[in-house]
Amino acid sequence: MKKEIRINVELDNDQVPEKIVWNADDLETNDVPVRALLLSLWDHNNKDTLRLDLWTKDMSRDEMKIFFYETLKTMADTLQKSVDDERIAGDMRDFCAYFAEKMNIAEKPDS
Repeated sequence: MKKEIRINVELDNDQVPEKIVWNADDLETNDVPVRALLLSLWDHNNKDTLRLDLWTKDMSRDEMKIFFYETLKTMADTLQKSVDDERIAGDMRDFCAYFAEKMNIAEKPDS
């Protein structure tokens, strides 16, 4: 089985993203607009991370703070699932709480 994920980016004359839209084979909606993306890919041959970080010019500072907080929190969950280390994932979640406090954003309660 093969699935496809597509990301389309429209740039202004200065090569700054104006619009980001993503699609995936199993999304119920097409052309989902987003204001930011952080894509990390592991290059096992070179033991290096390839990254693509984009955000549109209408992404607010407050939205970016929340986006980073939620991304970090999700990374803690992924770390726990992938390496089965609850202690270090808990430390990362503690940092997320610290990050939220320092950025003056309200932490969402765990669901």
